[in-house]
Amino acid sequence: MPENVYTWEKGIAKPEKGEFIELKEDKTLRIPSYPVIPFIEGDGIGPEITPAMIRVVNRAVESAYGDSRKIVWVEILAGDKAQEKTGERLPKETLDFLKKAVVGIKGPLGTPVGKGIRSINSALRRAFDFYSAVRPVYWMGQPTPIPDPARVDLVVFRENTDDVYAGVEFFSRTEEALKVRDFLLKEMGAKEEGFPQDIGITVKPMSEFKTKRHVRKALRYALETNRKNVAVIGKGNIMKATEGAFINWAFEVAQEEEFKGRVLTDPEAEPAKGQVKLSKVITDQMLMQLVLKPEAWDLIIAQNLNGDYVSDLAAALIGGPGFVPSGNIGDGYALFESTHGTALDIAGKNIANPLSLILSGAMMLEYIGWKEASEKIYSAVRKTLEDRIGTPDIAAGFRKRGEEAREVSTTEYAEEIARRIN
Repeated sequence: MPENVYTWEKGIAKPEKGEFIELKEDKTLRIPSYPVIPFIEGDGIGPEITPAMIRVVNRAVESAYGDSRKIVWVEILAGDKAQEKTGERLPKETLDFLKKAVVGIKGPLGTPVGKGIRSINSALRRAFDFYSAVRPVYWMGQPTPIPDPARVDLVVFRENTDDVYAGVEFFSRTEEALKVRDFLLKEMGAKEEGFPQDIGITVKPMSEFKTKRHVRKALRYALETNRKNVAVIGKGNIMKATEGAFINWAFEVAQEEEFKGRVLTDPEAEPAKGQVKLSKVITDQMLMQLVLKPEAWDLIIAQNLNGDYVSDLAAALIGGPGFVPSGNIGDGYALFESTHGTALDIAGKNIANPLSLILSGAMMLEYIGWKEASEKIYSAVRKTLEDRIGTPDIAAGFRKRGEEAREVSTTEYAEEIARRIN
């Protein structure tokens, strides 16, 4: 590892130099020249793609700022490595360090399917109130399943703390599930035919406060980045008390003083400079529209579950989640991450595509105001793809289109991208 990377050794290492980012009272950040940024390596392919990300980000910062700025990377643990080293999947020292550092980045973390182990990703989002998951989806030159993929250039704002991901669940045939069933039947007038004895129950909470702060963040982002056509989605025609309310609350935010004259809600309106247009779209209609005419939308505001569906479909249009960055953002606190999973089938083979995490690293640089460095990463990734160089999955995509491509390892791919940063 480079000299500015401190790995975990019987505890979180204390860096010799570097300062923590300061979260000010107004929730803005003071960024030192040598900020301490914690990283979680991740499970599965995490130990391969995380060093690749660090290599590229280090090179971009060096190219943009010389020695005047540098990230001081400090490893913290979560997931399989944390379980092995500490006996816990999410140690308290990790949470404490993340809080002190304000901004961090992580590789993929696994969660067993159908078991009682809670998602570490969800736990991290709740611990720091990362209430918006921000996923920009754009094409950089990679092979894609659709013609003219440059049509796809949108950002999904996915609410992160409400909805089914709140984790209020009662498993089938448990005493808790039967108690909830009994309450719904006897106290709330639910119909017995919809609640058999073996039912499992997941609660879908959705609050006005959480919805509105998420929508405000999304609309501010749309205005700041000139994202003209904004959709708020949901199955409000079916789930009126939750997703229907989410849509209604979004339109109430659009009427707030901050957004008057800037956020248009008339279906016939055409936004001018400094304005955006907010429309409501049923979720299944949005999924269809993204396939047929993705250029129609610049930003999509969604609940947690629908945001997951929509961002995955949008990612598929430009080649898959391996090409999409992600940031979990709250009031100042932020944790950037790869969009994809742990890919256990290829873990340890040094063939994983590191672009999602590398682009998340660039997104993190933008967040702390180091835009010159982030632009260097975007440019270098585009050049590398133009040269038809990629990990096996990327190279295979080019060959499928009848184009020659050079296949490289994860480590080599990071070096190829870093070489194109100048």
